[in-house]
Order: sequence, then structure tokens, then C-alpha cells
Amino acid sequence: MTADYRRNQGSLADSALSYLRKQAPNLVPPVVAILIFLAVWQVLCLSPQSTLPGPIQVIQQSWTKIFWPFAYPDREGTAKGLFWQILASLKRVGIGYSLAAIVGVTGGIIVGVNNFLFKALDPIFQLMRTIPPLAWLPIALAALQQSEPSAIYVIFITSVWPILMNTIVGVQQIPQDYKNVAKVLRLSQQNYFVKIVLPSTVPYIFTGLRIGIGLAWLAIVAAEMITGGVGIGYFMFDAYNVGRVSDVIVALVYVGVVGLLLDKIMAFIASKVSPS
Repeated sequence: MTADYRRNQGSLADSALSYLRKQAPNLVPPVVAILIFLAVWQVLCLSPQSTLPGPIQVIQQSWTKIFWPFAYPDREGTAKGLFWQILASLKRVGIGYSLAAIVGVTGGIIVGVNNFLFKALDPIFQLMRTIPPLAWLPIALAALQQSEPSAIYVIFITSVWPILMNTIVGVQQIPQDYKNVAKVLRLSQQNYFVKIVLPSTVPYIFTGLRIGIGLAWLAIVAAEMITGGVGIGYFMFDAYNVGRVSDVIVALVYVGVVGLLLDKIMAFIASKVSPS
């Protein structure tokens, strides 16, 4: 048993080292860039006039926030650890983004296949998609009277436009030859959608979904700064108000990492659904 265990451990270690050697050309450049950035940041913050903490000071002041994000799950508001703040924000994003995906894809297909609807609604879409996310928040608060639904609405209205517009473009870009074949074969509306429309528009749909998830994450941080409660956005706003700039910087790093992971997850799903 002991010999087999040691042999397995040695095999795992060899595999890990082999993997790291293969990934070294990809890992070394970003690691070097990050180290240079931290060094420059630290040097710039050495000045007595600097109002921002350097990386060493950030680690010293926000040690718990960095290395113990699962702390205080039973506490209220901003007293919770950063993991719980991120989790609360992700729940809101999940609801708002899912609604945006359903409405965007469904509405995009309907508008895309109907030229009259497209001409009628496209000017409205173009106008509304340029409105900044936070501009919708007062309207949502006035209409819904509650902060939680208002934040979800801001996520929805922010992320729905790239999904909707990309889906419309995808439907309109279906080759005419495909449409002619569908007419020759006298495909039903259901078969036309399943065999022609959906496969042709999938790459466009996932482009919109990938853009939308990034915008949804941006919107939740901005919305939570005003609506309050548990969430990474309000955590940053509260930390700034009480002078904990180090906590704000740590939260920014968490926000960036989560946003990157969301983008990579969506890109991975898109590569599996639409490899081309």
C-alpha cells in the first residue's frame, strides 16, 4: 500500500511538473508583467503625497479580505467576507442575465425574420441601447419601489441589447441559398427554425451572449453602489466612504477576476456549441 501510494504521488508530481514546463512559455510573460506593474505601483506610492496605498500596504491592511474571503457568512451587509459579496452579486447577475438571454434571443429571431418589425423597431433599439446603465436605475426604483428588483432590471436592460442585436444580425445573415432550399423542400416553420435559422445564428447569438455577460457584470457593480445591501458593488462604495481604500483595491481585483472567469466560461461554452 505504502509503495503504491508513493509511486502514485511521484507520478502525479511528474505530471504536474511536465504540465508546468509546457505552460511556461504562456505563463512567464503575464507573471513578469504583473510583477513589474506591482513594483512600479509600489515605487509610485512611496511618496508622502501619495493618497493611494501600495501593494505591500494593501496586503497589510486587507489581509483578511484577501486570504479569508469565506469569513463571516452569518453577518449582515458589508461585514460578510468577499466571497459572500461576490456570490450575492452573481445571483443578481444570473437572474437578470438569464432574462436578457431569453428575451434577446427570442425577440431577435422574431424581429430578424420579419422585415416590417425590423424597420419599425430598429430605431427604438438603437436609441435605447446607447442609454448608460445607471440612467435606468431611477426609473426602475420609481417603478418597482424596491432595490433588489431594480438592480436586476438594470442588469437585464444593460445586457439585453447586444444579445438582441447580434441575434437579429445573425438571422438576417442567413444565406439566400439556405432560404431557397427551405422553400424547395417545403420545410415547415418548425423545421425551418431548427434546421436553418438556429444553426446559422448560433455564432452570432454567442457573440451577443459573451458581450452581454460582461456588461451584466459591469452593471451590477454600478447598480449595487446605489441600491445597497449585500454585494460587491456596495461593499466597494461603503469601503470608500469609511476610508478603507485597500479594501476597495482588493475588491477591484476580485471583480476583475470574476469578470474574466465569466468571459472565459462563456467562450468555452461557445466553442463547444459552435466550434467553427
